[in-house]
Amino acid sequence: MKAVVLVGGEGTRMRPLTQTVPKPLLPLMDRHALDHVLDHLARHGVHEVVLSSPYLEHVFHPFIEARHGDPAIAWITETHALGTGGAIVNALASAGDEPFFALNGDILTDLDLTAMRSAHEEQGAAVTIALHHVEDARAFGLVASDAAGRIAEFREKPEDPIPGDINAGTYLLDPRVLRGWTPGDTISIERDIFPAVIEAGDPVYGFVSEAYWLDLGTPEKYLQAHFDMFEGKVHGVSYPAPWVADGVAVDLRAHLGRWVAVGAGAAIGPEVRIDDSVLHEGVRVGAGAVVTGSVLARDVVVGEGAIVGSSVVGQDGSVPAGARLTDARVDAGTEAAAS
Repeated sequence: MKAVVLVGGEGTRMRPLTQTVPKPLLPLMDRHALDHVLDHLARHGVHEVVLSSPYLEHVFHPFIEARHGDPAIAWITETHALGTGGAIVNALASAGDEPFFALNGDILTDLDLTAMRSAHEEQGAAVTIALHHVEDARAFGLVASDAAGRIAEFREKPEDPIPGDINAGTYLLDPRVLRGWTPGDTISIERDIFPAVIEAGDPVYGFVSEAYWLDLGTPEKYLQAHFDMFEGKVHGVSYPAPWVADGVAVDLRAHLGRWVAVGAGAAIGPEVRIDDSVLHEGVRVGAGAVVTGSVLARDVVVGEGAIVGSSVVGQDGSVPAGARLTDARVDAGTEAAAS
């Protein structure tokens, strides 16, 4: 079984974290977010994966070289952004002639891919789309299907908060229905490919499940993913709370709350308090500082007595001693304005 994993987005809503690191390569506890995606695929019998991205491509290569075991990774270079559908069509030559999974590389889920594959085969589907039920579909748009689960249309985002099924970003595709599209073109899978397949009469089905699902599209969702992993909400994933990587220096007088993740090489000084936050590798927090509800990227320095709340600081950024930072985003390599 093969899969195409979409990792080409620029992650603009995640900046400044994604100024230096593609969103799928941001750390989730002890590994990259993409590692969790690939490990999940391997557990469901996927042995080959195709990746491609025109954004920060050079950052992916060390990741690929360092990863071993299932699934094997093939890389396709994109000269420009091709969209969700274009990236999949561009990978067809590597995906083979059998049905394959295609999915977003920035989704944390424990979706039962084996059951999805069985449903796809039983229904004789050309396309099966994983669906997730939400109580408020305004941010996503709705997918309309009949009683048998066959999808009739994709609806625009509703103006009012109404419940419904949304596209969960995981697909099982028969390559036959994609052959008419031109590799190298920019194509949307939702706006272009799926409506065309439905109009052609090919069976497109939804696969609704109660699986855990979270789009890591914002710093708030990124934090929530860590919190949910701490609470055991992601099947097959378990971490102690708080989670502190090997080699972290934590002063005995520091306080780390339950929902805290600290990456390797970090240093936490005396009288520091950290709650509901994620600190990447090499972060240094000076004596008496307070960090709550925040994400500190690699090698960030927080000065003594600083207070950081509900903020995001990019790689190599800093917060001056005694500064107060609230609801702020600090670009990579810059110092936060003192206040």
